[in-house]
Amino acid sequence: MAESLGAVPTILRKRSLDQAIGMGNITEGFSGAVGRTPLIRLRTLSALTGCEILGKAEFMNPGGSVKDRAALGILQEAEASGQLRPGGTVVEGTAGNTGIGLTHLCNALGYRALIVIPETQSAEKIGLLLSLGAEVRTVPAVPYSNPDNYVKLSGRLAQEIPGALWANQFDNLANRRAHYASTGPEIWEQCEGRVDAWVAATGTGGTYAGVALFLKERDPAIRCVLADPHGSALYHWATSGDLRSEGQSITEGIGNSRITANLRGAPVDDAVRIDDAEALRTIHALLWEEGLFMGGSVGINVAAAVETARRLGPGHRIVTVLCDSGDRYRSRLYDADWLRSKGLSQPQRTVRDSV
Repeated sequence: MAESLGAVPTILRKRSLDQAIGMGNITEGFSGAVGRTPLIRLRTLSALTGCEILGKAEFMNPGGSVKDRAALGILQEAEASGQLRPGGTVVEGTAGNTGIGLTHLCNALGYRALIVIPETQSAEKIGLLLSLGAEVRTVPAVPYSNPDNYVKLSGRLAQEIPGALWANQFDNLANRRAHYASTGPEIWEQCEGRVDAWVAATGTGGTYAGVALFLKERDPAIRCVLADPHGSALYHWATSGDLRSEGQSITEGIGNSRITANLRGAPVDDAVRIDDAEALRTIHALLWEEGLFMGGSVGINVAAAVETARRLGPGHRIVTVLCDSGDRYRSRLYDADWLRSKGLSQPQRTVRDSV
């Protein structure tokens, strides 16, 4: 039995209703443009598997990623509770996309953004944060157990700034409530109540858990499948209850060594682990066959959706999330020299015989 989600704020419930009944073409600023993204049928992979594989086009959010939803939900709840006041500072530790969404929203709503990010993240994301006007502090990438981990450091910095809000995306349940109130209902509405499986990787747990909790309430038969890269402990946790990791991955922003508050209590019916080579093949195939230029976590999600289709058999409808664009990873995932330095080969374009 999944844990209680907690009270969903009125503003999020209203926003969910607005999405369900449809909105016009005029939105209220940046915030109003978050959400209501289309579902894209992945034509080639659907034909290959005999299932309908659908990708929620979260790269079409105004800040360019699924994390816009969590960022908006966190700020809305903080404003409603009085934690965040006009002119205040928002502090967050992030692999990039949540910080980007928060900085956009801080600009739109009149707050200052202070972002702590591991120096191992792509230059494109760090550069974009600076261009958006965030105060950016890059720090060495160290495990969560280390007190200088970027998440823990951001929490300490927030305590040092009078009136600052620590967004705390990993353990702030406003994250998954935002997806429960918006992403889940949108998927249910777009699929007209017919979903066989929800597949997603998780870093904070917000997207996966919020959608899984909503869909399971609507239909307990929907399979919720956690996708995971190597180097993360969540695959073993989901399949055996053991928080144990193996190998490593170049994928940014997903996987974890612990169970976050957002992931705790979320339904997990199955798990799929995807290696870097398969994720790379998948994002390049999406580009060449679907015209979609996607980031690395999309490769994990879509490859896991394909494996889920194989396990379920033909005739099922599987939904996953297209988190962000490949533009934030051009110097890495789409650069042959960088991939070679990591012991990986850049996929070569081929024509599938069966499509």
